[in-house]
Amino acid sequence: GPGMEPDVESLPRGGFRCRLCHVTAANKPSLQDHLQGKKHQRLESLRAKRQDQELRSVFVSGFHKGTSAPELSEYFQAFGGVASVVMDKDKGVYAIVELQDQEVMGKRLRVKPREKKEFKYMPPKKQGSAHHEQLSPEKLVQALCQADDVDAQMSQLVQLFELSESERRLRHLLVTLFQEVFSEFFPGCAILPFGSSVNGFDIHGCDLDLFLDLEKTKTFQASAKGPPGAQVRMDVLGTKCTPLQAEEGAGPDSDSEDSILSDIDLTTATVPEVLELVAAVLRKCVPGVHSVQAVHSARRPVVKFCHKDSGLLGDISINNRLALCNTRFLQLCTEADERVRPLVYTLRNPFGGGPLLNNYALTLLVLFFLQTRSPPALPTLAQLRELTGDGNQAIVDGWDCSFSQDTSRLVPSANTESLCSLLAEFFRVFGDHDFAGCVISLQEGRALPLPSFLLSEVGAKLKLGPFNVQDPFELSHNVAANVNEKIALRFQHCCQDGAKYCRSLQYQRKSSKGKAWGLVRLFQPGVLEAGELGLDGLLITIPFTLMALSPGSRQQLCQARDFRRCWFDKVCAAITFVLKDVLKCSCTGPAGEPTEQGGGEQPIVGSKHPRSDEGGSLSVSPAKKRPRPEGPAPEEEESVSWSCAVWHRVWMGRRRVRRQLRHLGSPQPDAEQEAGSLEVEEKVSEAIIQQEGDSMGSEPLLRFTACARVGGGQEDTRTLLCFTPTPQQGLLFQDFYHFLQGFLPRMVERYVGRAAWGGQ
Repeated sequence: GPGMEPDVESLPRGGFRCRLCHVTAANKPSLQDHLQGKKHQRLESLRAKRQDQELRSVFVSGFHKGTSAPELSEYFQAFGGVASVVMDKDKGVYAIVELQDQEVMGKRLRVKPREKKEFKYMPPKKQGSAHHEQLSPEKLVQALCQADDVDAQMSQLVQLFELSESERRLRHLLVTLFQEVFSEFFPGCAILPFGSSVNGFDIHGCDLDLFLDLEKTKTFQASAKGPPGAQVRMDVLGTKCTPLQAEEGAGPDSDSEDSILSDIDLTTATVPEVLELVAAVLRKCVPGVHSVQAVHSARRPVVKFCHKDSGLLGDISINNRLALCNTRFLQLCTEADERVRPLVYTLRNPFGGGPLLNNYALTLLVLFFLQTRSPPALPTLAQLRELTGDGNQAIVDGWDCSFSQDTSRLVPSANTESLCSLLAEFFRVFGDHDFAGCVISLQEGRALPLPSFLLSEVGAKLKLGPFNVQDPFELSHNVAANVNEKIALRFQHCCQDGAKYCRSLQYQRKSSKGKAWGLVRLFQPGVLEAGELGLDGLLITIPFTLMALSPGSRQQLCQARDFRRCWFDKVCAAITFVLKDVLKCSCTGPAGEPTEQGGGEQPIVGSKHPRSDEGGSLSVSPAKKRPRPEGPAPEEEESVSWSCAVWHRVWMGRRRVRRQLRHLGSPQPDAEQEAGSLEVEEKVSEAIIQQEGDSMGSEPLLRFTACARVGGGQEDTRTLLCFTPTPQQGLLFQDFYHFLQGFLPRMVERYVGRAAWGGQ
């Protein structure tokens, strides 16, 4: 029965899967038909044949370069009949000898039984399939438009972009080759693939990431060391004394070449030293590999290489064991829910691997989204950890990496949302998400509020930024730490535009007239671009950022009873200062009351206003606060409004004027600009006004109102600043608004960073 068949596994959502043939059966009768069919019987016979060959095959190295296959065959004839000899054609370093009968080998050559590996069926490689043909945009559009609905389009994307069987076979053969070669020089080592090639999110041409596990090699080396004075050498060419030879009492060859692994102690060797040895093995002993380079400056140092025939790029690391845990976790998620892969592949097209998010960060964001659906589509890492036994705890590099890897133990999800609906919901949720004010945790399956997170032990180590996605296992690592404010804002604008498009009939229904629909329209250039007009008009988001604060100020803010109100007050004070003092706008309160600048709308050019070094007081107060009128919002949530007039084009030519001031003034302009950028920007505005001179009219160039409020969620820390221009100001206000989008958040952060949190 299926329970007794070793090649069969039960699927969590019902049905069975034949691991040998990669075939899924819906029920037991279908499974029995498959097991008795020609394909399964043929592969069973082929597997038995391969296993028999493995028992009679040996991996041989250590012979002189240039030795021919007939010479090796003649040598091994002394121990029994030889069926075949497969030589390393490129380097002439090793050979695989298949004997007619299994027999113990001699001791003069370095010979060991060929390592047994699980038989995996790979379809025959087609001619010219090493280099996969690039999928043109035209073919992609044609394939997607032929689908019946958006769900089918998303599934089609997986089939179009995932690795072909020939590409998988090539990678499998390379891993096998690397294992054979490296085992000769690092006895007991293991070459383990990780990353996109094997985590379920592979795409054509993705790199081959390999981890060289040397733990057993270190144990082997320690046990192989003899008494004091004796040395154990592991030689690349196999001509000096090796661990196996040392045990057999063989001596070194006086004519041998120098060893690159001579006298190396893997336990005490540094990572760069070991990587250089790995690079040497790749250069000298692995056929078909070139462009080998050790990269020590990376966060995880690697040795990069390129496979000559296929053009496949790859790298080998020796201290990245956590990546194996991440890979298995992603594999588990793809096995737990079949919707995971189509959703990730779809979102990678407009977002992943480009200027917005790296593929790993985007994939984790999708998994987090599925964890937080109602009901959840995926379990959290904490829930998976609860399924492991007490004795199955796995600690890697000091982090708890324990989690159940058996999908059969998972409770099937009750979530039945379609792929079409999930994609639209992804855009809606993250189009209005407070990325800077929280940390996305896949371990807990929720967004951790930043103030409380910073008070935790891990909070002090994680690098915070505008986009915070915590690695599932290495909790001090923000996988989106490279995302800056501009990219984070663009990502959210793209999500907002995506959510808007997904509400249209062009997304939801197939066109009967042959027009672009569904994902085709979504992927077209310009559909997901940073928009301006949202539900709240012209909106600028001021993120919750602690990057500019001192550690003491961060601690004080995080411990504040109402940190949101505390932060909002500081941001409003900063907005007032930037609009009035830096940009020289005239500002009045909600009831038409002027600010403390003097009552008039025209600013006093070059006037100085007293301000505290700690930022605790201003010469001008924010406009009056009023309770938010809409909805059942908490009573303490308030909004602040300004009515402003702009008299000069202070947003134009600022870089040129800044350069002019730099040449006229400070001998260290860069240092001054960094230390006192607010003061520098004030001087730039004053210089622009002075250059315009008497060109100012009796009426301001622009009039607008600005309204600030706290973000909508209960734990939202963002300040949303909505601008409403006076009618008929057209493109001039658009230019000013574009300038404010980048300038205002940056200046607010500088102002808040200069402020102290002692008094309110």
